[in-house]
Amino acid sequence: MVEPVAGEPAAVADCGAERALVVADYHAGIEVGLRWDGVEVRSRADERRGHLLEVCRATDPDRVVFLGDLGDGIGEPDGAEREELEALFAAVTDRAQVTVVKGNHDGDIEAVTDGFGAVSVADGPGVRVGDVGFCHGHTWPADDVMAAPTVCTAHEHPLVALEDEVGGRRIERAWLRGRVDPAGFSAYDRHGDRLVVCPAFNDLSGGTLVNAEDDFLSPFLPAGMAEGDAYLLDGTRLGPYRSV
Repeated sequence: MVEPVAGEPAAVADCGAERALVVADYHAGIEVGLRWDGVEVRSRADERRGHLLEVCRATDPDRVVFLGDLGDGIGEPDGAEREELEALFAAVTDRAQVTVVKGNHDGDIEAVTDGFGAVSVADGPGVRVGDVGFCHGHTWPADDVMAAPTVCTAHEHPLVALEDEVGGRRIERAWLRGRVDPAGFSAYDRHGDRLVVCPAFNDLSGGTLVNAEDDFLSPFLPAGMAEGDAYLLDGTRLGPYRSV
């Protein structure tokens, strides 16, 4: 079972012997890339870490699972990104074990994680812990991940565009939750029942407007999710995500 933490872009997963806090698309050091693109923004590294530690204190997990794109650069983390990651690992491993499921932005994150004994790294196809499979979503899940009753993925940074009666419009981060559609995973002999797509923890990272015409990034979405509903971070159910 995977339950979002009320009001937060994070979830708690019951993995049997362990409770895991699931955090997707943290994108440490994102401000560096934004500055290269001409967007001047100060570092929010301390605020991000403090926010995550608050969620850790509130949920008291045995393990924190970073569901890919923990870093923002493609190669080996350096500079401000490396400093942020090292501070993050030092703080979080004081409270829990850490698993990093590699995303497309985590190419050589082992250059940092190898310095922390409480941190393990899983390749992009993911890892299964009890009844929950974890994968980033930029590539196809491993067979054992796909066979888990619940599959938790990320990569999309799902967003919804909401309009009010006078034409005002705002963009909100959202969860997507639905059944696994076997037609979208026809290459697998076994598949689970539930699919959860997590919002990005980092609110600077943009994302896919799931109730618009944006193309999905993952190779198995949207075909792999049947009857998918969107939920706001506060738990509000918006109904089928395409018709929000």
